[in-house]
Amino acid sequence: MKSLVLTLPILFLILGLCSSVVGEEQPVYVNGLDKNGNPEGLKTLVLGDKAPDFSLLGIDGKTHSLADYSSSKVLMVMFTSNHCPTSHAIEKRLQQLRDDFRKESFSLVAINPNHPDGLNITELGYGEFNDSFADMKPYAEKNGWDFPYLYDGDTQKVARAYGCLATPHLFIFDAERTLRYAGRFDDSRYATDDSVKSPDARNALNDLFAGRPVAVPQTKPHGCSTKWREKRAKHAVVEESWAKIPVVVERIDAQGVAALRANTGENYRLVNVWATWCQPCVREFPDLVSISRQYDMRNFEFISISIDEPAELENAQAFLLKNGAGLTPRKKALITKEGRTTSHYLFTGASQEELASKLDTEWPGPVPHTVLIAPGGKIVWRHNGMVDPAALRTAIVAELKAYYQPAPVKPTP
Repeated sequence: MKSLVLTLPILFLILGLCSSVVGEEQPVYVNGLDKNGNPEGLKTLVLGDKAPDFSLLGIDGKTHSLADYSSSKVLMVMFTSNHCPTSHAIEKRLQQLRDDFRKESFSLVAINPNHPDGLNITELGYGEFNDSFADMKPYAEKNGWDFPYLYDGDTQKVARAYGCLATPHLFIFDAERTLRYAGRFDDSRYATDDSVKSPDARNALNDLFAGRPVAVPQTKPHGCSTKWREKRAKHAVVEESWAKIPVVVERIDAQGVAALRANTGENYRLVNVWATWCQPCVREFPDLVSISRQYDMRNFEFISISIDEPAELENAQAFLLKNGAGLTPRKKALITKEGRTTSHYLFTGASQEELASKLDTEWPGPVPHTVLIAPGGKIVWRHNGMVDPAALRTAIVAELKAYYQPAPVKPTP
């Protein structure tokens, strides 16, 4: 009887645990992520929670912690990223907010929660930077940011502790580091100031500094999902499939090149003239393929023109296949709509000068030679020799402009 009494508490505990499980859907994690794409350990802060501590490296080379900002009456912790078009939209407004509250006891800390492994390369098509720590400093300098920008991508522990669901995602704390506002920066995905109808972060700060309760303390963040490292497995499958896409190379003459240069479509065309016997061409080609993947979701197309001997068409095709230059379904649909069957060609004319006369009269002669052609046929960027991938990305982004653009205002009849 004594042994039965001793085991009753254990029995009740077991029954309690079982009853707590019944009726509750337990998360199922595949490759470390649940059905919503969130990792184990993610805890979204709720109003009234205290700010979790952090110890993160900033672009200034220093390690920052929560205690470093203890003297500020209000602290805004903002998760953002280098690559996200929604984050791009608020870049200038974010710095303006920092400037407007500079005289207040206010600290703004930006944190990049993403790791490059968590992104598919096509998700980088909205700018020239990826989400690595190395790219954070040039990104911040381009925006003129003068506040701390910290990196959480290696462990992503801070993003889990705060419950970062997207970039941007904001958490504003009072002097006791109690959460008083959580959600979006504002309601606009456009960069234009007049598109903002609800400046939520600014309103929350005004309320806090005025000693009032925050009128709208909770909003939903909108933007790009957090790029957890666990997403790498899914992206690897996609990238491996690209390497298996067949490549078609067609012969093209001078008139065909002239038609490509005319560019009557709606997409920018990056045209690269190359050859299998040209070592600089061979060395730079993987970068060009990577760039073509990066901007696959934008109005952008990569076209290659080989100047190998016509008899070497199969060798040129094998080289392109080896480098994974096959057309994605999206690009295949694009060229089909234009009445073409490929974006890879081999020039059949006897004279390279004839090719230059139809493609770019400023081409000095050597290969590789690369031009970026706008819709309508104007060359907006050219380079002879091996390209600098970073410079090329910058040129492409300058032409494509921000992804989110307000609809043009129709004139009043």
